[in-house]
This record gives sequence, structure tokens and C-alpha cells, in this order.
Amino acid sequence: MKPRTEQRTGLLSGFAAYGLWGLVPLFWPLLEPAGAIEILAHRMVWSLAVVGIALLALRRWGWIRGLLRQPRKLVLTTLAASVITVNWGLYIWSVNSGHVVEASLGYFINPLVSIAIGVLVLGERLRRVQWAAVGITVVAVLVLAVGYGRPPWISLILAFSFATYGLIKKKLNMGGLESLAVETAVLFLPALGYLLWLGTQGRSTFASQGAGHTVLLAATGLVTAIPLVCFGAAAIRVPLSTLGLLQYLAPVFQFGLGVLYFHEAMPPERWAGFALVWAALALLTWEALRTARRSRVRLEVAPVAVAAPAREPA
Repeated sequence: MKPRTEQRTGLLSGFAAYGLWGLVPLFWPLLEPAGAIEILAHRMVWSLAVVGIALLALRRWGWIRGLLRQPRKLVLTTLAASVITVNWGLYIWSVNSGHVVEASLGYFINPLVSIAIGVLVLGERLRRVQWAAVGITVVAVLVLAVGYGRPPWISLILAFSFATYGLIKKKLNMGGLESLAVETAVLFLPALGYLLWLGTQGRSTFASQGAGHTVLLAATGLVTAIPLVCFGAAAIRVPLSTLGLLQYLAPVFQFGLGVLYFHEAMPPERWAGFALVWAALALLTWEALRTARRSRVRLEVAPVAVAAPAREPA
């Protein structure tokens, strides 16, 4: 495949991945009257089935043996599975409870939380612009806390859980499908056990709400896996800076759905808080693009300097 075609394919895959993640709030309400925990359990069970079929079709099983020989990776994978369970469960609950806008805020501030974790956990050093962006975000959270009458807990938990998940994934260094397969495998038995228990209590909606509801619950596996496959296709074809810009599509779509489709309230103080967050993200994006451009210029100049013939000493 030609480089230009590769890049076009990567961009389309990136748009598809973040677009689907941005539109997923339209899907979770379709699963009612199932509760958030039941939906989450079905998501874990059916995601493992979908990813297992994909890995079987691609014949990508060799990594399992190596993983089983690395206890540290198994522990990290279990930790990642626990963190993403909190993230997914809270997100499903927030959408079905009328908190789509607050959930979108969590993914807006996620890059800034990742920066903070990099400083606190990895000892990374920030540039001035990054410090300014983090400071503006702290002010934004305080403004939103005043507006909500409480801290925006949904946003903060979603942001910190996903940032922590990203940190663990960085240390694991596994492919998207492989990682999802292991994480859902770790949670498969508890999820299946919970669904069976719901059935014995007569509280399961899987077979009691009609065939359409059953199909939609089973489709949670596809809803989870398809964006991940698209993201994987984008990650290997487009620059990281481009992928970083595309990630804002998801919370933008979620915010738009919360305001325009679900008609959630947006009093002035919430607009002010969101405006501060967007200003911080704009500052952060400008700094990232400027740094990427400087790095590219250095890489272009370096070969010229190396190729230049050395002058004879006097």
C-alpha cells in the first residue's frame, strides 16, 4: 500500500474509532431496563467472544505462552482489567442516568490528568505551557464544582481511571486485541457468574425482554471491539500528533449529544468551566504541535549536517 493511501486509511480508521466512541451514548439507553452492572457484565462476556473469534481468524495465539511465563505482566493485566471495569461501569451508569455532559468532561480532561500522572508517578518534567494548561484545568474543576454544587466526581473518576489504565497499558506494551482478550478473560468468570446469579434471581433481562433486547446485549461485544480494531489500524498509520488531535472527537460528540440530544442543563457556570477546559486543551495542543514541528525540523537538518564534508584543519 502506498504511503498516501496508508495515511488516508489511517485517518479514516481514526475518525471511525473516535467517532464510534463519541456516539456510543446513543447505544447504552437502548439496553434498558438492564442496569449498568448487568450491561457491563454482558460487555465483558461478549467482548471476549468477539476478540477470541478475531484472534482465531488472525491466528494470533503465540503471545499467550509468553504472557503466562511473566507473572508481573499477569498482575498488571489484572490491575488494568480492574481499572477499566470501573471506567466502563461508571460511564454506562452516567449515560443512562442523564450525566452525558459530565462524562464527556472526564474525557476532555483525561490528557491533562495523564500529564499530571506523568509528573507524579514517572517523574516527568513539564514545560511552562503544560504547567499553565494543568493550572487552568484545576481552576476549571473548581468552577464546575461551584456550578454543580459538588466536585464533578463522574468526570474525575473517569479521567483518572482511564489515565491510570493508559499508564498500565504503556508498561504492558501489548497489542489492542491481545490486551482486551486478556482483560476480558480475567473478568469473564466473575461477569458470567453475576449474569447466572441474576438469572436464578429472576432479575436478568437477557431472555425476558424479547429477541431484540437479547441481540442488543450480545452486540456489546462488537460495540467494544470494532472501535478498538479501528484505533489499532490508525495507530500504525498516522503520526502520534494527529492521533492526539483525533482523540478530542469522542468527547466533542459526547458533549454535543448531551446538550443537543439528551437536553441536559448547561447553566452559565458550567459553560465557564468547560470553556476553561477547552482553553487548556487548545494551549496543550498548540504546544504539542509546536514541539512536533521543531523535532521534525531537527530531523530534517541533521542528515544535511552529517552529509556536509569536513573542512581540512589549518
